Amino acid sequence: MFVTDVNDVKIYNLSAGKSLPDWLTDEKRRKVLKQNVDLRKRIELIQDFDMPDECGTIQMSPDQQFIIATGTYKPRVKCFEVNNLSIKFERCFDSEVVRTEVLTDDYSKMVFLCCDRYIEFHAKHGRHYRLRIPRCGYDMGYHLPTAELFFVGASSEIYRLNLELGRFMPAYETQTNQSVNACDINPEHQLLCVGTHEGMIEAWDAREGKRCNTLDVAKNIPNLHSFPSISTIKSKNGLQMGVGTDMGHVLIYDIRSNQPLTVKDHYNKLKIKRIAFNPSNNAVYSMDEAILKIWEENSGKQIAYIESESKFNDMCTIPNTGMLFFAQQTTKMLTYYIPSLGPAPRWCSFLDSLTEEIESETVQNIYDDYKFVTKQELEQLGLDHLEGTNLLRAYMHGFFIDIRLYNKARSVVEPFEFDKYRKEKVRQKIESSRPNRLTIKSNLPKVNQEIALKLMESKGMRPKKGRPTTSLLDDNRFSAMFENPDFEIDKEADEYKMLTPVLSRLDKSKLKELKKKQTLTDLMDEEEEAKSSDDDLFSERDGSSDDEDERQWSKEVKRQYKQIAKKRATANNDEEEEAVDVEPTMVEVPTMEFKVKARRYKDDKKSLGERLNQEQDVKHTVTGSGNRQMSFSTTKVPKDIKEREKQMRKHREDRKRVIRPTTSLRLKKYVPRLSYNGTHYHNCDFIIREDPLANQKRFPCESDEIPMYIR
Repeated sequence: MFVTDVNDVKIYNLSAGKSLPDWLTDEKRRKVLKQNVDLRKRIELIQDFDMPDECGTIQMSPDQQFIIATGTYKPRVKCFEVNNLSIKFERCFDSEVVRTEVLTDDYSKMVFLCCDRYIEFHAKHGRHYRLRIPRCGYDMGYHLPTAELFFVGASSEIYRLNLELGRFMPAYETQTNQSVNACDINPEHQLLCVGTHEGMIEAWDAREGKRCNTLDVAKNIPNLHSFPSISTIKSKNGLQMGVGTDMGHVLIYDIRSNQPLTVKDHYNKLKIKRIAFNPSNNAVYSMDEAILKIWEENSGKQIAYIESESKFNDMCTIPNTGMLFFAQQTTKMLTYYIPSLGPAPRWCSFLDSLTEEIESETVQNIYDDYKFVTKQELEQLGLDHLEGTNLLRAYMHGFFIDIRLYNKARSVVEPFEFDKYRKEKVRQKIESSRPNRLTIKSNLPKVNQEIALKLMESKGMRPKKGRPTTSLLDDNRFSAMFENPDFEIDKEADEYKMLTPVLSRLDKSKLKELKKKQTLTDLMDEEEEAKSSDDDLFSERDGSSDDEDERQWSKEVKRQYKQIAKKRATANNDEEEEAVDVEPTMVEVPTMEFKVKARRYKDDKKSLGERLNQEQDVKHTVTGSGNRQMSFSTTKVPKDIKEREKQMRKHREDRKRVIRPTTSLRLKKYVPRLSYNGTHYHNCDFIIREDPLANQKRFPCESDEIPMYIR
């Protein structure tokens, strides 16, 4: 079981999880269940609820006791009994089934519309009769009062087959010149509604065999760029019905009005395949091949939705419950349960108590009809002023914005984006159709050749034991990195410039490791003493080089950072100058008066120091605008400051003479140090240093309080 949380609505996928193959023995099956926790927690609601290849249609019998599903390959039908939660029977066809219709409350009488224009009637024992219609059929419906089957397809006619008389009746002629895609019979007043390829709905009264009215659906859909056709029709009650188009729109109509009550857009331009209603919760289910959307009927507000990795083919809902079945283009038929939309059916009522006890292991918070944008993208779209409003929903390092608002803002900011994309595609196609005359064969790709060279060199190196040799060049997932020019590394980008010192340092470190390995192998044959001394010297030299590399690397990073900051500052200044267009104005500069004592001509030949000494008592005044005035004078340096400098210089010289240097101390040898505990001495390692200025030196013991003197 897999649980998703969509807008605070929990959706339980009862078909999720691993399944065991049928050919396993009971002993192996028990062993696998013990080892795998996911297999023990899985819920297999209906046994063998799958198809060999894919499932085409799925439907519930009117008495809600049997599930009829068709699929391939070989084309077949499976009937499942819900009371036993297992398959009841399985039959095969000659061609694939397009639509299924159950004529009775149970499975005793069924009709299958096949893709080769054949119609098969099945009873409890098997196939009862088989006939053919003139054109390929798309949909069919059963009219209970007259016991007639209506078929629509690749023709403008509605074919009628009377099951009581056992013959075809005169067909109804529609106003369309093309095909009729869908049909539906209202369960209350038995009005037949058909949808045409031209976006029209025609209502027919089977009692009189006349057309009642027509409805133009295409004119009620806003912002259309192409003509929509009707893909499905579903009646809710005697007055309301839902209509789906091949452009991804769902419209709710009251048959007394030609204006829709609600218009819902799936925003993916995919054909609507199925529509269903949940009257107790006032909800509508609309499904295309990619997604099932559940929304409110009056407002169109999203309640929840269900996605699948494969394409949806058909959907079946159980009335007054929260359970749904899906037929998709895989072997599994999916089973979903939504407790907020209704209780579980009576035959699986244990799901209500089970879902209350199960804790959600993997819960996904999903937002529908929203586009995630970063703050930088928001500024590019010109929508940064919407921060803090209800139009943006903050999430991690960005925001969720409504897809309609995003599309409008993008079309305003970049109106010619599609034209640029089209021109680029045309250019690529022309270049591919006319190759160069001289073609030079090379193993290097056209994009990111430097990375490809490094990968080729690293691939030639010897791999470690137990690790396979893999490369990005051999991986299909990264093929676009060396083919698409959009993935080419921009060396002028600020991020790459900041990363360059790090990459160069990594290359230097690799070279250093190789050199170190080489030197170590050369020193293996030397003596142990020389080797130890050489290793010490090598380590000291290596450490000094590491420090130098560290300083050079930090300087390089700072230099790159200053260049990028300077570049950004100049760019911002240019933008401000372009944005602000101010007319030049004349500024009146106030007059400045300088009152300086005049010098004689002979004083001009003197140096600056002599002139300053002469004018030590001269006061200079500068008068500016208004009442502001500044005065200064040049005087000699006080004598006390000079005396202080002389004293400090003399103090430093005396200190140098008094301090004894440490160069005279040298390492002599390692001698065991002894400590006395009252009866005998203990070994305590220490180092004797030879001091030429002292005959004896005191070395206190670490483990004993008794001092020890050594000569």
